[in-house]
Amino acid sequence: MTDQTATAKKLAGKKAAEQVEDGTVVGLGTGSTTAYAIEELGRRVREERLSIVGIPTSYQAAQLARQSGIPLRSLDDVDRINMALDGADEVDPEKNLIKGGGAAHTQEKVVDSLADHFIVVVDDSKIVKRLGEKFAVPVEVLPMALGPVIRRIERMGGTPVLRMGVNKVGPVVTDQGNFVLDVRFPSIEDPQDLEMRLNNIPGCVENGLFVGLADVIIVGVRENGTVRTIE
Repeated sequence: MTDQTATAKKLAGKKAAEQVEDGTVVGLGTGSTTAYAIEELGRRVREERLSIVGIPTSYQAAQLARQSGIPLRSLDDVDRINMALDGADEVDPEKNLIKGGGAAHTQEKVVDSLADHFIVVVDDSKIVKRLGEKFAVPVEVLPMALGPVIRRIERMGGTPVLRMGVNKVGPVVTDQGNFVLDVRFPSIEDPQDLEMRLNNIPGCVENGLFVGLADVIIVGVRENGTVRTIE
């Protein structure tokens, strides 16, 4: 990660954290940009006495929130989520997303979809004209169904690759104990239709297409170190 990219991510994360008001239940996303937002929320909790409750979307988010001093709860403990802060791997002009680079998209989609207001934080390298330009679509799969799911996706025209671990022998294992397929499609013309068709495959737990969920995109601009907002 370049210094410009890191700065852009930090600016976007800080801007998102500024939107959180006292008494808010906040969904805490996973990833490098959201980590800056969580750290800034922790600073506000410590220095401004901000009273919030965090709902983490992964072990990583939970650990970082605890280190930052943010009180955590589970979905069973709250009636609603006022706001969710999360990152994305790609954002198209309609604010549709590809997420799942950190293999946390299943829990992220649950939390983000429940939030009254969903804010996405990215640097400007994540803005694309059409989903799938740079990133494959992550698909979380039950291990016992891996072969059948691969064959179904191939019949749909996708090219699935089992995501392998780094500094670990074998595939990536999600927080739910499943595998992740990174699927390339020749072109994603209708993200909503593809999202539904992938999730209709038996053995598919969830995919990384987030369609119609984002309310606001906060974008850190690498070139000049500014932040812009897409409503």
